[in-house]
Amino acid sequence: MSQALSGIRVIDMTHNQAGPACTQMLAFLGADVIKLEEPKGGDVARTNMRDKPDSDSLFFLVLNANKRSLTLNLKTDEGKDLFKEVIAKSDVLVENFGPGALDRLGLGWKVLCEHNPRLIYATIKGFGTYGPYSGFKSFEPIAQAMGGAMCVTGTSDGPPTYVWPAIGDSGTGMHMTIGILAALQQRHTTGRGQHVEVAMQDAVVNICRVSLRDHQRFGHPPPRTGNQLGRNVPGTTYACAPGGPNDYVFIYAQPQMWPAVLAVMGRPELAQDARFATLEAR
Repeated sequence: MSQALSGIRVIDMTHNQAGPACTQMLAFLGADVIKLEEPKGGDVARTNMRDKPDSDSLFFLVLNANKRSLTLNLKTDEGKDLFKEVIAKSDVLVENFGPGALDRLGLGWKVLCEHNPRLIYATIKGFGTYGPYSGFKSFEPIAQAMGGAMCVTGTSDGPPTYVWPAIGDSGTGMHMTIGILAALQQRHTTGRGQHVEVAMQDAVVNICRVSLRDHQRFGHPPPRTGNQLGRNVPGTTYACAPGGPNDYVFIYAQPQMWPAVLAVMGRPELAQDARFATLEAR
């Protein structure tokens, strides 16, 4: 049985994590993803996070499984001509080079759409291609900091805290996947491709939109609350058996759930105890 994106060819000119996360998702959905790398070393993630001296890093492999590979030297005229031939037979190009890199090679959107009007040209940048920060590069911690994720992570008496799940990199990749799928769907109607862009900062801001709501509600950045989720009690982590460093249970009970929690605890009579009758009291 064919997959949703069977027959769609994607040229993956990305490196590290944000772009590869996007193209891997397209590959999982059935697209033929060809990872195009420069001849001398390829994706920097192959080597700079290497676990063994004679192999690609596990970091690279976990983000690039299910893809094919091709090398081209785009600094030569022959390489550029071959690249344009490949683009003419492809549906999607995904790139996350530094700002303006492909334009300087003469391979930007305005050039490539002439060779393939149906091409979806997907650009991932730290801060987009316009605006005051468009000339700056980014990576995971910068995206988290500038997008507000670190501001709301951590404890009240501690500094803004980095989040290890890659909401800046892979989060951006997932946003770009959605943008590419939308552009492919629109191409059915228009017959033409388009330039799709996602900024890492914007992706993190979107993931933080509930915290932005609280900023608007209260007129200031929401305080860091550690593992406490809202005002509900219980609504945080509690140590549990067998007592190891990661042996915790998260218990979250909205007001209507409180009697059920007490029943599970074997203390149903506390539902009538004034000391625990309200969120504030608990």
